[in-house]
Amino acid sequence: MAGDGFYGYRCEYCDAGHVRREIRGREIIRVTKTNYVILEDVPIGVCDHCHARYYTAAVIKHAERLHEKGTARKVQVPVGRYVAAG
Repeated sequence: MAGDGFYGYRCEYCDAGHVRREIRGREIIRVTKTNYVILEDVPIGVCDHCHARYYTAAVIKHAERLHEKGTARKVQVPVGRYVAAG
């Protein structure tokens, strides 16, 4: 598959693992500082040692296009600050 050049190579983050192709049922991808897109059934690279994620340019561009034009489905996610008990 074109653009899949990082599969099988050493992880650039830990240098101990190799990047393997996975299909994720749902993957959250950050497209701006405060905006995210959830892609379904998306191919990504994952280090088999440290689990760092790698995305092809095509996946990133697809996520950016979805963010720009909007999608039919949206989810709201509650956000709160963690306060340690004690």
